[in-house]
Amino acid sequence: MAIREILVVPNPVLKQVSEPVDQVTDETRALMDDMLETMYAAPGIGLAAIQIGVPKRIIVMDLARPEEEKQPRYFVNPEILWASDDTAPYEEGCLSVPEYYDEVERPARVRLRYMNYQGETVEEDADGLYAVCIQHEMDHLNGVLFIDHLSRLKREQAVKKVRKMVKAA
Repeated sequence: MAIREILVVPNPVLKQVSEPVDQVTDETRALMDDMLETMYAAPGIGLAAIQIGVPKRIIVMDLARPEEEKQPRYFVNPEILWASDDTAPYEEGCLSVPEYYDEVERPARVRLRYMNYQGETVEEDADGLYAVCIQHEMDHLNGVLFIDHLSRLKREQAVKKVRKMVKAA
């Protein structure tokens, strides 16, 4: 396993649409292991492969609190089958937009289908933080960042803040 570099805005790679994965192989699992290690080191709760420059439809996530045992989850080719009409606001952040947080309104519940670490197809419902996180990460697979849901002014402020932070580092 290896910690990979996380791309930050305005890197154009983050705007790419990720390609589907044919099947879960040892190579896919190695990538997911690297992604998980990278996410934990950041630290974050979700990471899409495109955020480390790999345009594949793969997400890793762990919503366990710091004091809880780790609960890693793996999503290959995730798709939303259904989304509720009711929405919920949530203050989101992103490893590719470091140190910037803002409220985004998303469907409160979703039903999704994906392949897990073993390549098995799973269908399940998500709500709360899980629903927010899976939708946020799935946006990455389509070249969308959470700041794209904000006003143009807020989006430009976020990018400017990250540029300034990167320059100072």
